[in-house]
Amino acid sequence: MARALGIDLGERRIGVAVSDSDGRVATPLTVIKRSGSRDQDHRKIAELVQEYEAGVVIVGLPLSLDGGTGPAAVGAQREAQQLESALGVPVLTHDERLTTVIAEQSLAESGLSGKARRRRVDMVAASVILQGWLDSTNSESKP
Repeated sequence: MARALGIDLGERRIGVAVSDSDGRVATPLTVIKRSGSRDQDHRKIAELVQEYEAGVVIVGLPLSLDGGTGPAAVGAQREAQQLESALGVPVLTHDERLTTVIAEQSLAESGLSGKARRRRVDMVAASVILQGWLDSTNSESKP
């Protein structure tokens, strides 16, 4: 399995995580500040795909708590399609319900201040999304 990048698309920031080369563990990588140009933001993601030799990108899909597709999920699906055109690798979506809450709790438990948590929460949320996808993919591939 090739490395995977996990993406948490936000209005102001994009959290990015990367998997190990075995596709088992997700690690927070970076936060990309939205530039106001989606093309420019996608180029930054493309640079990371190339740098880490990612074979797939997993974008968090913000479904409603009841599993429905609201405006945020539709926007994420649209941007995921645009990303796939820009990146040249498959871009898949994965349910991201409660990932920011999980990321916030994890960072709070680590003792980081509110300001330090805000700087990291997006990339930690991306790693939660990616780890969920890795776990589901690895469990599906077992006999």
